[in-house]
Amino acid sequence: MSRKCQVTGVGVVYGSSISHAHNKTNRRFLPNLQKKRIWVQELNRFVTLKLTAKALKTIGKNGTAHIAKLIKEKKIKVR
Repeated sequence: MSRKCQVTGVGVVYGSSISHAHNKTNRRFLPNLQKKRIWVQELNRFVTLKLTAKALKTIGKNGTAHIAKLIKEKKIKVR
């Protein structure tokens, strides 16, 4: 599976490492992904998702209605 949040779509970003001598080499900035099993009350079941830490925090604050909507529209593939 790709390194991408299933809810927010945040993925890997590319940039440069810059040394003290200002030599530039390519590098990747990886998202803070967590694989979590979340209870979605609207669907009355558990769902396993790969989420960023920020998405987890937002779900904790706003609830799981947005996840249920994405699953019903088949925009998120769940196990």
